Amino acid sequence: MDNRMVLVIMTGPDRPGIIAAVTGQIAAAGARIRDIEQTVTHTLLSLSVLIDFTAGESDQKPLVKDLLFLAKEIGLDLDFQVLTEAEYRRKSTRHAYVLTIMGGEVNAVALARISRILADHEVNIERISKLTQGQLRCVEFLVTVPPGLDVKAMTRTLLGEGGSLGVDIAVQKEGLYRRAKRLIVMDMDSTLIQIEVIDELARLAGVGAEVEAITERAMNGELDFSGALRARVALLKGLPADALEEVYRTIPFTPGAKTLVRVLKRLGFRTAVISGGFSFFTDRLKAELGLDYAFANALEIKNGRVTGEVSGPIVDGARKAELLEEIAVREGITLDQVIAIGDGANDLPMLGKAGLGIAFNAKARVREQADTHINQQSLDSILYLLGLSERDMTEIGE
Repeated sequence: MDNRMVLVIMTGPDRPGIIAAVTGQIAAAGARIRDIEQTVTHTLLSLSVLIDFTAGESDQKPLVKDLLFLAKEIGLDLDFQVLTEAEYRRKSTRHAYVLTIMGGEVNAVALARISRILADHEVNIERISKLTQGQLRCVEFLVTVPPGLDVKAMTRTLLGEGGSLGVDIAVQKEGLYRRAKRLIVMDMDSTLIQIEVIDELARLAGVGAEVEAITERAMNGELDFSGALRARVALLKGLPADALEEVYRTIPFTPGAKTLVRVLKRLGFRTAVISGGFSFFTDRLKAELGLDYAFANALEIKNGRVTGEVSGPIVDGARKAELLEEIAVREGITLDQVIAIGDGANDLPMLGKAGLGIAFNAKARVREQADTHINQQSLDSILYLLGLSERDMTEIGE
């Protein structure tokens, strides 16, 4: 038996009691609600209700007429559209994604050009939400894409357009795992903190220029990470151990880093730092920020001085990915529930392993290979990718 559906759209000034009146009218007519959605922008309400009529059980005409009268009584405008079951099913076969746009300002030009790309790919925008307060700096689109669309190719087009517009764009499949993230794994240097620790140690050892040159090439993926680390550490030979404490005391956290960790911990996330740097620093960051895990290389110190050697296996890109997976197994979560953040070429393996891998203010090669990259001043902007609004962050962080 075929179903007949009517999509009813009501718009107008918001006030208490509207949902109660509308759903009461539908219930009295013996009809069923297949779908319902309401949004309020400032004081203007938009209510959409998909009403399902099974042939022989109810008739849509009297109900639509009654809803028209009700809308007039409560000061709303009403429009409606009759849908067939085939039309409804065709709509439901489209896959949902979330597109997040963020920047210093998300202006009309950016929205127009991004939405045009979506339209050109036959992507429909179902819902738009503002995630920031005051100025429009982050907006989230819930979109549906037609079957067979190459979403990755469309995403590359969007990322290129975002670069020219000065905004960051992230595309994620909407679903349970987007909302069920439970572990965040962060790189340390130039991610959780704003410096490369080894460069600061080299400066105190008088070999700053030599070490910085090697670091830059290693982070861009031009050099083997393990070999580059050993070469840089060898240049630190003889550095007093007190220099490590001196560097730690002056470490500048990336803006938003403490907020990011505080908010996620209150949401029940497990937190980890996995670094190609040194455990002297990650252990202290773990204690200061209340992180659950910390892994890094052991810088060998004897008789109060750096020996120029690293103890134990090197935490390179492959090891970072292994450690991420080990933590997930220990916590009993899937990789889809993991967020990984980093900036260097040695972070790419763990970014690829995580359900959401984010290149944060990353080197050029990393931006090209990562599925998601953002260039924002504050690390807590990553919370927008989880659908959290600025208001949510304030409430949770208090």
